[in-house]
Amino acid sequence: MDMGGGGRIPYDDYPVVFLPPYESPPTWIPPHERIYHSDYNNELTQFLPRTIVLKKPPGAQLGFNIRGGKASQLGIFISKVIPDSDAHRAGLQEGDQVLSVNDVDFQDIEHGKAVEILKTAREIVMRVRFFPYNYQRQKERTVH
Repeated sequence: MDMGGGGRIPYDDYPVVFLPPYESPPTWIPPHERIYHSDYNNELTQFLPRTIVLKKPPGAQLGFNIRGGKASQLGIFISKVIPDSDAHRAGLQEGDQVLSVNDVDFQDIEHGKAVEILKTAREIVMRVRFFPYNYQRQKERTVH
């Protein structure tokens, strides 16, 4: 019995797969220039997760802003740190991804829920990691 085409699935029956939009790779920089270039950093420890602890008296400002959330699929990021604030002194920086706050996973959380947790907590124990590449992607996706 001939299956016609060796038993293969007809082309039209394959599922449609949508690929993410193309992202150009970073520009190439000659190796001898990389050691001084801001896009190349051999100090990988700055990208490791770290813990930031902040105490927030009632009515006090956090000292930083966040952007992102579940809708962006990239996570929650620190978008601004006020100079000389407790957050700044604790080492928080723009481009840090917030991994968790007080043991709540922030990697797939709605923006509003993240803000609520940060505003209501008196003590904030944050796990963050510096992830400027994804932060930049998120800024590019944001509609102004």
